[in-house]
Amino acid sequence: MYRVEKVLNHNSVIGIHDENHGEYLIMGKGIGFGKKINERIEARDTDTVYSLQETGERGDSRTLAKTISPICLEIADEVLQKAEETFGDVDRNMLFPMADHIEYAIKRIQNHETVRNPLTNDIRVLFHVEYKTAMCIQDILRERLGIDMNEDEVGYIALHIHSAIEDEKVSQAMQMAQAVRKCVALVEEQIGKPIDVLSLSYNRLMNHIRYMVVRALKGEELKVSMNDYMELKFPQSFSMAKIVCDQVSHDLRCQLNETEIGYLAMHIERVTSAELGEE
Repeated sequence: MYRVEKVLNHNSVIGIHDENHGEYLIMGKGIGFGKKINERIEARDTDTVYSLQETGERGDSRTLAKTISPICLEIADEVLQKAEETFGDVDRNMLFPMADHIEYAIKRIQNHETVRNPLTNDIRVLFHVEYKTAMCIQDILRERLGIDMNEDEVGYIALHIHSAIEDEKVSQAMQMAQAVRKCVALVEEQIGKPIDVLSLSYNRLMNHIRYMVVRALKGEELKVSMNDYMELKFPQSFSMAKIVCDQVSHDLRCQLNETEIGYLAMHIERVTSAELGEE
């Protein structure tokens, strides 16, 4: 049972648990309708309960729950429910930073401010399922508020979903996308032309760089080296890979293991060969 501390709207209340005395956000259809302060309620099977004990990148959940618009909390809850249907378990604590972002995004849209996300295409490839799931917010916003959210904003929601299903902060997911974009830009600069983002070799390169960045951040190493073979067989691709790895080490402020160079060179060779019409 919970004691109602604050009614946010008809569908959400903040309550104090009778046993552990912790604060919780309880969301569900009609849960707050007609409720009064100190009234006792019980969470139903159809309700969602969020702990307000957590502190995240944007502040503590308790403060966010009381300052973010209830409608934005409900929209974020719907998005997380959709993510749960797709991925299974998700970190429900992502509700508050996601709702916070949605609130600012809505204000930008209503003020006709256009936000450009240079990483949208990279996010769409790197976090394909997350992005596809995040697109549900476009229908939710049209139905609830009559506004349209562009694909750049959807990209940011996809990062929040990714953070909810992985042990990774939104800022880390953004850092990864930025690192991948810079790596691809370096490869494009070296071969003198843009890479076809729809090609299989591009997709493989993107995903390889993604996991290379993850290994760098976690301090993991590849066990088998391909450096000698790749440097001898494909010296130009190996040289490009070394430049990219040095740049990643600099940007992430960590040292990539040298074995990463050979594997990255292999993917660069595939991409460059495809772009030059050799495949």
